[in-house]
Amino acid sequence: MININNLRFAWQKEPIININAFSIEQGQHLFIEGPSGSGKSTLLNLLGGVITPQSGDVEILGQSLNQMSSNQKDSFRANHIGFIFQQFNLIPYLSVLENITLPCTFSSDRKQKALSRSGSLQKEAIRLLSALGIDDTQLIQRSVNELSVGQQQRVAAARAMLGSPDIIIADEPTSALDNGHRQAFIKILFEECEKENITLIFVSHDSTLKHHFSHHINLLELNQVNIKEAL
Repeated sequence: MININNLRFAWQKEPIININAFSIEQGQHLFIEGPSGSGKSTLLNLLGGVITPQSGDVEILGQSLNQMSSNQKDSFRANHIGFIFQQFNLIPYLSVLENITLPCTFSSDRKQKALSRSGSLQKEAIRLLSALGIDDTQLIQRSVNELSVGQQQRVAAARAMLGSPDIIIADEPTSALDNGHRQAFIKILFEECEKENITLIFVSHDSTLKHHFSHHINLLELNQVNIKEAL
């Protein structure tokens, strides 16, 4: 599913990522841990084609991200990757429903998958929100600015899962959730991934979560640079 070869990335000449080789199999649930500043978010952005390495390559589904133009990367990401960003990246002037269904604006593949699951994008959005612990159907028409931080995080998760992308990349996705909601979140995330054989890459500094995962790595052991501070 994903192959990394001789990947190097630096920020203002400060090395951040130096990984010689690493691969992730299709359907694998991978937990990546590491302290703040170890390069976790940078690695995820490289895997998603959000930033470009100085050297080396990331290959996903047999395609090299380095060989794609910016527009091709955007299209590839929309079709194949669901992101749960650490800062959520919700669009403040859109409603909850519009935020969740936004990927379907850019990906007909994910739109068709969502429609085949529930018959309409709104019903699929409501199904995911309910599974994540938000049962208020009136909430979907409200602005995301009216939500609590925990609710915003679950909206971001529903957006990433909608339309069953091939890969879900989750950057500290449970940081704003209490223990009960954290466990429910992990459960629904795994269920959605297992139904569609979605590859899950989950990054967190909370090592107590890694027992849920069949595969886990410490980025300090994989990354061959000493990071002084986070990007």
